[in-house]
Amino acid sequence: MTPTDLTGRTIVITGASSGIGASAARTLAARGATVIPVGRNHERTTEVAKVLGTEPLFADFGKLEDVRALAAALLDRAPTIDVLVHNAGAVVHEPKTTADGFELTAQANYLAPFLLQHLLADRLSNSKARAVITSSAAHRMGRLQLDTVFTVQRPYRGMPVYGTSKLLDLMWARALARRTDSTGVTAVACHPGVVRSAFADASPGPMRWLYGSRLGRLVTISNAEGAEPLVHLASLSDPRTVNGQYFDRMKSNASISRQAADEALGEQLWARTVEVLGL
Repeated sequence: MTPTDLTGRTIVITGASSGIGASAARTLAARGATVIPVGRNHERTTEVAKVLGTEPLFADFGKLEDVRALAAALLDRAPTIDVLVHNAGAVVHEPKTTADGFELTAQANYLAPFLLQHLLADRLSNSKARAVITSSAAHRMGRLQLDTVFTVQRPYRGMPVYGTSKLLDLMWARALARRTDSTGVTAVACHPGVVRSAFADASPGPMRWLYGSRLGRLVTISNAEGAEPLVHLASLSDPRTVNGQYFDRMKSNASISRQAADEALGEQLWARTVEVLGL
């Protein structure tokens, strides 16, 4: 299959300083796209940008002021945004509340991307952009409780909290997709696979083994392989063909959890998110 020529398209990728974000950025740029990498780590993001031939942008999604500054920079720099890849994410294994008053995992993985999408809404609508959202099969271990989802709960367990954040991402993608007729923006979510990366370096116990051991390499995939769904979904000629879907790796219309499929709950989550962010 001949790779899609992306010349003339502008693609923004968050979480592009390393891992699948950096790999996807390189592949998409090689196909002709102008790729704007966004990352928290200045040194690594700058290195990626040099390879892409563009200038990096920086943001720590644990700080909503950074998200607002990022949105302003993108509006100044990108007259059109054809694809916004929401890929930034983190696993947090200790209870932490951000300066904005939210549990860190929920903010970094869901609230910050939601805010960025909102702040860029007009530009994305005018561009008829697609949002590609990195969710995870871990969404199945998540559980949404609207009254407590954005605050630290005890006992705190990092992986279930991470799973909940990925559940929120999936529900958000589906809610964005339901608004396509009024916004012109399409949305799709994906599970990239269990990727061999530095993603869970700070993880305890089994997670550290899975991501870092030699035996773990037998059941994990490379960054390039993990980036394949992002590249595929960012490159489709007609994103409406996958609008609202969830991809498990390259498999379309993959099964999702009961809460993820609950459209009414998804709309309640949207309303709650707008409320807590003051939008």
